[in-house]
Amino acid sequence: MLLFSKSFKVNSSSSFKLWSTSRIYQFNGPAIYSRRSLFGSRSSQKSNQSLGHASEEALEYGKIFGETKPDLSRGTPVQDLIKKDFEGKKFAPKIIKDDLEKRSAIQRDTQKGIKPVNNDKILNASLANILAIEKLENISNGNDNGESADLKLHDPLVEGHKFGLPELPIPPDANFKYREVDIVSQVTNLLMKDGKKGAAQRNMSFILNVLRTAPPPKFNPARPLIPGHPPAHHLPLDPIGYLTLAIDSVAPLLRIRSERGAAGGGAALSIPVPLRKKQRRRHAVMWILDAVSKRTNRGSGRGSFAQRFADEVINIVEGKSSAWEKRLMVHKAGTTARNNINFRRRR
Repeated sequence: MLLFSKSFKVNSSSSFKLWSTSRIYQFNGPAIYSRRSLFGSRSSQKSNQSLGHASEEALEYGKIFGETKPDLSRGTPVQDLIKKDFEGKKFAPKIIKDDLEKRSAIQRDTQKGIKPVNNDKILNASLANILAIEKLENISNGNDNGESADLKLHDPLVEGHKFGLPELPIPPDANFKYREVDIVSQVTNLLMKDGKKGAAQRNMSFILNVLRTAPPPKFNPARPLIPGHPPAHHLPLDPIGYLTLAIDSVAPLLRIRSERGAAGGGAALSIPVPLRKKQRRRHAVMWILDAVSKRTNRGSGRGSFAQRFADEVINIVEGKSSAWEKRLMVHKAGTTARNNINFRRRR
């Protein structure tokens, strides 16, 4: 409805009244009204395509030239917009021109004050800073013992590893598949019969359990054990060490090899041959098994063999086993035939 008003008035309570020839209309609401909405003129198409504000214009420039886009949540200074517009600089106000000249002068002075960069000095300074920080960390951790920080950085023997470092050179038989002590796996294989590895492992666990629960042995001075062995009351606490002590103590140092016809007239010649550690242990275990086969059972069941084997190990430590006599006989024969140790057959 089109109204031709004579006058309009906006009072302090944000309401205005229209006096027309026929009626008086009163509106209560905000005091912002567009002229076209009051008088009903048609909105032109150009009003909807009005230009955006300065920040939106800078955003469009940034999209075109691929530069940094302004943040629309903040206002853009006029100086940043006029900086690339030569006509805008020409017709800009004097205050903006002075500000632009001041900024350009500051940039020139800054560029003059910058010296050429020396990359070697920067690299040396960064390395020195890293070494100094590392030294401070070592001092704070209590690891400083007068050494330089660069030696500590590259020293493979420095403490702090989760697992111990291997001894170098690494032995050829060091294999990650070995999960047991060497002597335990060797004795288990010697206990095995007919390929029954599970039964041998069960007997091995029974043997270690008997050694762990047995009372401390009584040493015999006439049968000295290997030097450096622990005291008797410590042996049941370490059954593997108990077994190792018995086998290594009774193991022979050599074996006697008979060379047929070497003595002349078809007679055999006895030649002592030294043994490696694994060979020595094998001879000792075979002697123990020979003695176990002659012992009587003290009970019945699965653990009877393991009980007899463990009793024989205890007898070895106490000096009561027949394996000591076999060891003594082999050593006497080797002493008798010591002159033949360098014998070589002629070809």
